[in-house]
Amino acid sequence: MDEGVDGSPRRDMDQPQPPSAPPVDTSVSDLLKAAEEGGATQDNGGGDGVASADNVGGGVGVQPQINIATGVNKKPTEQKVSTRRPGRAPDIPVFERRNWLIHMHYVRKDYDTCKALIEESLMESHGTCEYALYVKALILREEGDIQQSLDVFQICVQYNSNNPDNLKQVARSLFLLGRHKASLQVYKEASKLSIDDWEIFHNQGVCLMYLKQFERAKELLRKALHTSRHDITYMMLGKCYLMENDLMGATEVFKKAIEFSPENVDLMTTLGVLYLQTGHNQRAFDQFGSSLTYEVTNVKAILAAGAMIQDKGDFEVALVKYRTAATQIPESPQLWNNVGMCFFGKKKYVAAISCLKHAAFLAPFEWTIMHNLGLVFLAMSQYASAFHYLSAAITLKPKIAKLFMLLAVALTYLDSMEDAQKAYEQAIQLNGDHMVHLNYAVFLNKISMQRAASQQLSMYKKKLEATQNIIDPEAKGVAARLEVALQVGEVHDAC
Repeated sequence: MDEGVDGSPRRDMDQPQPPSAPPVDTSVSDLLKAAEEGGATQDNGGGDGVASADNVGGGVGVQPQINIATGVNKKPTEQKVSTRRPGRAPDIPVFERRNWLIHMHYVRKDYDTCKALIEESLMESHGTCEYALYVKALILREEGDIQQSLDVFQICVQYNSNNPDNLKQVARSLFLLGRHKASLQVYKEASKLSIDDWEIFHNQGVCLMYLKQFERAKELLRKALHTSRHDITYMMLGKCYLMENDLMGATEVFKKAIEFSPENVDLMTTLGVLYLQTGHNQRAFDQFGSSLTYEVTNVKAILAAGAMIQDKGDFEVALVKYRTAATQIPESPQLWNNVGMCFFGKKKYVAAISCLKHAAFLAPFEWTIMHNLGLVFLAMSQYASAFHYLSAAITLKPKIAKLFMLLAVALTYLDSMEDAQKAYEQAIQLNGDHMVHLNYAVFLNKISMQRAASQQLSMYKKKLEATQNIIDPEAKGVAARLEVALQVGEVHDAC
């Protein structure tokens, strides 16, 4: 065998030749085409920058191993199916990239930084970033600018009317502005997008409650509880019953609420107040005690328990309770009112007036404080001051018979008999209790109207038999002395 010109072995023409391979075009265009078909380029997102051994022709810049002289591959390999990696996630638009950062600063209540990020996002998106607008409206509402917050939420609805959260926030802002009917309509629209949403049912019930549609409100609140039970829904349902003066219905609601949430101190305290109003004092005290077990500084429970202790005449213990509450609510008018009446019970009238005047300064339109000031001044025989405060109390609450009775007592000592008699008659027209009739009888006896006084004393006895309250020994003694003075007893009762 001779050698060729280039040093390669030369075969004789008479020897059998192997079948020749087809000619291979090694041009750059063919190589690029092979690379494109193999999907090995990084721009197509299928590879990781490394050529795969399964791809014919390799990656860009990698030449196929071909023997140019013979046109035969050195190492022929079998062609395999290419397994391409899944493509990467699409790029987030520029104006959506800050949403996570806006959310983080918002939940941290770093509102200054949050608002700066919102403004940057809105500037880049030309005011079309929904989430930035949503958070901006929430911040405005928390800062007290409810009307502007409502305007921004309405812009969110324009950009995405299929998002029920936008509609719920619009309805919430309308509710805070006192536009309950408009809020109710928006919640109805939101309910079409979000089926069986307890929040929508709950808020619709609250709107109807403020619109005085109590039956429909209770129906929706029960529907909300059926969908998902929450403490706040129980409280609103109980409030509906209270606004209808249905104490028993409200009590049953709060009982069920405590069964669902046995550690909620607000529910326990409210149930205790209801027991107190319905005359179940021991149950009420138990509820207040349970509430204080879970939260020692629960001011509402402390005030209620202190008031019960105060009613029993244990003023020192009640003052200890109030001292604990004063550390939490030093500017509470109810607290200062109760402290003042404790001093009144201990016959420390100057301290009582000082506390009650401070309470009146904190709550000038609270009729109970004015009533108590009038009562203290009556005990101190300062009848002009008593008349002043009792008149103010009647102006604030003109349907309380006891106020007219006390006013009549003050007018009697001011020698204004005609006005005093009118005040007593007004108290009787308001269905005053047995004490009104007793004081009126004493007044009529004083102005020499014994027959009318006898009639009022008889009315006193009838109402006293019907009442279940504890009889005041002092009042009982006054009635006995008056009966002797009028010379009426069993004979007059028979008549």
